[in-house]
Amino acid sequence: MKSKILYRTLLILVLFIGCNESTEIHKDATLFSKGEIITNENFTGTAWLNMLAGPDSLNTMYAGLVTFEPGARTNWHSHPAGQILIATKGKGYYQEEGKDKRIMLQGETIKCLPNIKHWHGASQNSEFAHIAISDREKGPAQWFQPVTAAEYMP
Repeated sequence: MKSKILYRTLLILVLFIGCNESTEIHKDATLFSKGEIITNENFTGTAWLNMLAGPDSLNTMYAGLVTFEPGARTNWHSHPAGQILIATKGKGYYQEEGKDKRIMLQGETIKCLPNIKHWHGASQNSEFAHIAISDREKGPAQWFQPVTAAEYMP
């Protein structure tokens, strides 16, 4: 009788541990892939883009997942229609021209107003990812100079 109870207890424990290990493996799984490395001159460091929804003849809005390696960031830029950033991973920064740099953490959302010059990217010690949403109807992003080291880490 005692051996049956011990066997059942061990079986439950093994199943419980196995389920927890499986949960841990899936907990860190990424919802979307990083996509392709961005190869234009509008970024400092390495960043990837996974275009989740591109504009078309029915909908001029677009959404893309941008993943930044630690220290990577956009150049200063603006969007004629504004932009929405939804942080999905890590710790990043967002700054509008003339304002203090803000920290962005997973789950936070920032609304960038139309034609406001800004930049965003990863902190120096964390990979960072966000979904960027905008609208091409009023025109493409306007790109400016790179963010200097002094602006990035004052």
